[in-house]
Amino acid sequence: MTEATLTLADIREAAKRIEGAVVRTPTLHSKTLSAITGANIWLKFENLQFTAAYKERGALNALLQLTDEQRARGVIAASAGNHSQGLSYHGTRLGVPVTIVMPRTTPVVKVMQTEAVGGNVVLEGETFDDAYAHARQLEAELSLTFVHPFDDPHVAAGAGTVALEMLEDAPALDCIVVPIGGGGLVSGMGTVAKAHEPPIEVIGAEARLFPSSHNARFGGGLPCGGDTLAEGIAVKEPGKFTSRVIERVVDDIVLVDEPHLEEAVSLLLQIEKTVVEGAGAAGLAAILSSPERFKGKNIGLVLCGGNIDTRLLANVLLRDLARSGRLARLQITLQDRPGALFKVMREFDAHNVNIIEIYHQRIFTNLPAKGLVTDIECEARDRQQLEALVKSLTDKGYHVSQVELN
Repeated sequence: MTEATLTLADIREAAKRIEGAVVRTPTLHSKTLSAITGANIWLKFENLQFTAAYKERGALNALLQLTDEQRARGVIAASAGNHSQGLSYHGTRLGVPVTIVMPRTTPVVKVMQTEAVGGNVVLEGETFDDAYAHARQLEAELSLTFVHPFDDPHVAAGAGTVALEMLEDAPALDCIVVPIGGGGLVSGMGTVAKAHEPPIEVIGAEARLFPSSHNARFGGGLPCGGDTLAEGIAVKEPGKFTSRVIERVVDDIVLVDEPHLEEAVSLLLQIEKTVVEGAGAAGLAAILSSPERFKGKNIGLVLCGGNIDTRLLANVLLRDLARSGRLARLQITLQDRPGALFKVMREFDAHNVNIIEIYHQRIFTNLPAKGLVTDIECEARDRQQLEALVKSLTDKGYHVSQVELN
């Protein structure tokens, strides 16, 4: 296999190579998500891999093609994500020393997870680019083999085995929506999809804050950067090899915003009872952002990873409840006199809205000295119940405002 090509035969060979060493994850139809979106949705649960991400496939395929000398010297990579764990796990299992260079800013939990599966972590630099440059320096100094997280034909071929399994389980698919970061996954899956008879439509899903592949494809100059929930696909520049494959096999690239990423993560947990990171939910987020585009199609989505910080997941779930009107923070202006708060509480009781927290503010306010603002965090059955409470308070002369999320 040359650097310029990726074929169905390459991916089938990768499948034989890694068979039995990675989880043959299920592809299941989601009746509820299909009803919500209007599309016929099939989910490929790659978050059920041992390291909770599809990255194991490409890392293992690359490791299994090393020479004896390369295996003895070891491999190196720059990664603060799923690639580091997949490479470390399978490298250790095969007796290949694995060094992972991460920025010093990498969360401790990611360092610990990589070390727990056998990786030797080196912290260097403040950014990923710094870590990447140091990894390349160590590669030369120590005669190690660099395993790129995406811009490598062996890695992309391993990733493509996801699509082979998906189509075995759901042969009637006419579209797949695949997250795009560096492009390894969509290159592999897209190659399989286009070799199918008939060819399957391939749509890439990319975070709007990091539209690198979208810019490369359409010549746009959209800004690239920011804090995205989909950090696994937050890539400022797609791979050179993968870009050539993407040009050939990807029909279109959809940009997804942060609210839809959050909604997708929340829906997958609530409906499918499965934990998915932001990047893993990008495919569903694309459908939620453009439902008419996908309506009525048989669509395959790959839940490519499930490594999300638990505190971040909790925030996402609570924010989703707020957007749906089940949680709210109401700001109510009161007069500072006995019984004022009690009268407000009676309205909450009458509408059966549960109060979670109450905050009083007397000092830092532009109200008169005898005025105060109370913030009440509350829980309602649905938005209609909350709106009825707000109307009742307003009708009784209270000034009520609601803290809105983006």
